[in-house]
Amino acid sequence: MTHDFQALSNRVLKAAANAGADASDVLLVDGTNTTIEVRAGALEHAERSEGLDIGLRVFKGKRQAIVSVSDSSDHTISQMAERAVAMASQAPEDPYCGLPDPDQLARSWDVSQLELADNSAKRTPKQMQETAQIAEATALAVSGVTKVQAASSGCSDTRIHLAASNGFQGEYQRTSFSTTCVAIAGEGLQMERDYCGEGRAHFTDLPNPEKIGQLAGERAIAKFGASKPPTGHYPVLFDERVSSTLIGHLLAAINGASIIRGSSWLKDALGEQILPTGIDLIENPHRPRVSGSKPFDAEGMPVAMRTVIQNGTLTGWTLDLTTAKQLGMKSTGNASRGVGSAPSPASGNITLTGGTKTRDQLIAQMGTGLLVTGLIGSTISPTTGDYSRGANGFWVENGEIIRPVNECTIASNLNTMLKGLVAANDGRAHLSRVIPSLLLESMTIAGA
Repeated sequence: MTHDFQALSNRVLKAAANAGADASDVLLVDGTNTTIEVRAGALEHAERSEGLDIGLRVFKGKRQAIVSVSDSSDHTISQMAERAVAMASQAPEDPYCGLPDPDQLARSWDVSQLELADNSAKRTPKQMQETAQIAEATALAVSGVTKVQAASSGCSDTRIHLAASNGFQGEYQRTSFSTTCVAIAGEGLQMERDYCGEGRAHFTDLPNPEKIGQLAGERAIAKFGASKPPTGHYPVLFDERVSSTLIGHLLAAINGASIIRGSSWLKDALGEQILPTGIDLIENPHRPRVSGSKPFDAEGMPVAMRTVIQNGTLTGWTLDLTTAKQLGMKSTGNASRGVGSAPSPASGNITLTGGTKTRDQLIAQMGTGLLVTGLIGSTISPTTGDYSRGANGFWVENGEIIRPVNECTIASNLNTMLKGLVAANDGRAHLSRVIPSLLLESMTIAGA
């Protein structure tokens, strides 16, 4: 990653102007990614990719078009700009598209405070293979584990640069390191599998492979011998591993694009109570060493901490510049994009207020019901909030886990589910979405 991104972005913007663009912006993404997988102690798969991607968005009046390439030569950039302008000239008009005004742009930030990149840890393929082998061997050493489906180690290094004809220039780098292990207990039709995967921005924060392999093995063993739970209405506890999916459905429903389409079950809920009193949902793009942190959004707009839900009440939508214009509001700095796509609103780092009880205390509180640790498939109505998903986990009786369960469906309505949730205190602070285990008073369970 040795490109002079400022010089390159200036070349692209100049080419767009020469081709006849009224305005333009360019997104540059330069990165490397390495993945090592092992099986039975031997190398199974090794992959390394690296490359530069250039995404140009141009405007002709109220028309826009986007073209992306992976070649930074003058000839390619000139062709890209000419093609983008030609496409924009034929595109339908969009009265809401455009770049931010100069006074709307982010003006100052300190990328170093975010600690998004770890440049001290240089992992060799041999070191990564050894990490994966250790995770695999540790999982296999767990009594009852019959095989390991896969164990892998990965790392990536990505540099992102955004520039626009309105005067914006911004850049940041992020790294990631990961270890994953998938263990299997049993044989044939009686097999059960589970996994453990961890990722961090800094290598020193990553749990050791022994811990990851051990947990993968223990999770697989705990699921062995699963059967269907009874059918009926019971309390359901979403384990911290899957609880973020519930809040993910909420975030999708308050996305500005969904509100504009009228395809959200929360489209009329602004200022209404949608979570229990005392619970906040906070977005913070400035958390150090977290994957969803960033110094500015994909339009060069400033980002800031905001309380999405305060004391259970919905305070606003998630917006980029275009959706904000359509709704007559201001952007919340949530624009996200790829090199080949226009900006659209997306949520970043999210933290839900945790409770005072541990997960085990909530298990005791639920009495008899289902602890969900895995979800399969999804039938969620975006307009009504009706919820139905395949699930597996553990059956609880008299406040104690008694057996693993699988092949069941849980169903309810998200509006009812979210208003009655009880949060545990086990949210993991290193995740982009810090969501603790969540207990719901009652759901329909279809099992045996």
